[in-house]
Amino acid sequence: MSVRQEELPPTELHRSLGFRELVVYGLLFIAPMAPVGVFGVLEAKSHGAVATVYVVATIAMAFTAYSYAQMVRVLPRAGSVFAYARAGLGPRTGFVAGWMALLDYLLIPAVAYVFSGIALHSLIPQVGQWVWTSIAVVVTTALNLVGVRVAARVGMLVLVMEIVVLAVFVAAAIHALATGAPHRPWGSPFGGQGAFSMAAVMSAVSVAVLSFLGFDAIAAFAEEHEGPSERVARAVLFCLVVAGVLFVAQTYLAGLLEPQSAAYLQAHPEAQGAAFYQMVEVSIGHWLHVLVAASKAIGAAFAALAGQAAAGRLLFAMGRDGRLPRVLSRVDTTSGVPRIALGVAAVITLAAAVWSSSRSDGLDQLTSVVNVGALTAFVLLHASVVGWYLARRHSRNWLKYGLCPTIGAAIIVWVLVSATHTAQIVGAVWLAVGLIVVLTELGTP
Repeated sequence: MSVRQEELPPTELHRSLGFRELVVYGLLFIAPMAPVGVFGVLEAKSHGAVATVYVVATIAMAFTAYSYAQMVRVLPRAGSVFAYARAGLGPRTGFVAGWMALLDYLLIPAVAYVFSGIALHSLIPQVGQWVWTSIAVVVTTALNLVGVRVAARVGMLVLVMEIVVLAVFVAAAIHALATGAPHRPWGSPFGGQGAFSMAAVMSAVSVAVLSFLGFDAIAAFAEEHEGPSERVARAVLFCLVVAGVLFVAQTYLAGLLEPQSAAYLQAHPEAQGAAFYQMVEVSIGHWLHVLVAASKAIGAAFAALAGQAAAGRLLFAMGRDGRLPRVLSRVDTTSGVPRIALGVAAVITLAAAVWSSSRSDGLDQLTSVVNVGALTAFVLLHASVVGWYLARRHSRNWLKYGLCPTIGAAIIVWVLVSATHTAQIVGAVWLAVGLIVVLTELGTP
């Protein structure tokens, strides 16, 4: 006896987001003060050239954002890079792209939750960092389960708060520099301390791209956007440009006011996570330390909210296409969100965040691993542009659909090569598992 159509669980998402909500989700995921959490890590890796790191990272991500914009115009699907690679390169490669993106989408919220735990622990050290991290996971997961519009409205308030706090930091930093000498030379945030090393900068870029990953998550909400897909493409590019300007400006100021040397941070990895907060404490004052820490705690948790929502959409899309268990593609009729997929994402995120919080080098290791998954997916995204427009649609615009994505892919490969060995090994193992799945059954169209 066949099941009637109305009895089948829904597998289509509700169209309820406008351009503003897309931008909110993108900037919320990116977070205006995203460099706060990785500032110490980048200082140590780049030998102090942290502003240059973000200049290079912005350029690298600009090519990737451009490729996202090209694909989302023609394929506004929830699966994002999974859907793009599937259309441009075939179902097997599409699965691999989605599989590698999962490593990013499932773990990047964990990084944000760790940032939230670090910030709250710096304010109330009597409570363990992992406890704060767990509380942030529970609260934001609950909001995601309620519905995408409710989460976006709350996120808008958080985003405004973050922008105000960032403006206060910039004003306070400029006042501190105007009334006293910087701790480092004026050009050091670009040139570093000692001999400039491009290899060191690229090693740091592999971590810094983590700060930008929210812009690509906008594409994951394309299926829930009410208007034309062109607006989704504009939202992707807009968020990247805004984030790049904010990141370079705040890390330049922070680099001038940082009292500890890059060599010290490199020798003491346990001090890297709180380096930005200590810089504010010493160079500006305790009041701003408290303000920035509180803002980062809330902002990071809601960046994780957006990341968790994007991860749920990717799991949903891969389940709907039969590449993962189909139960992940069920959509709640009341909230219009894929609750099962969101729940799976939340459990994995919580486990990774608690593990990272328990290790002195957990933040460095987790950020590197996250980026390897994202960067590999980005390479396949660029290849998808070539495959879709040049190979399948026979476009003759080689500059737009050939040269630009090729340059973008080459930059990403360079960053991948500069990643830590641990991250490369984990990424290779994750890729191998995905290839095994493809060869066995799930990758079969």
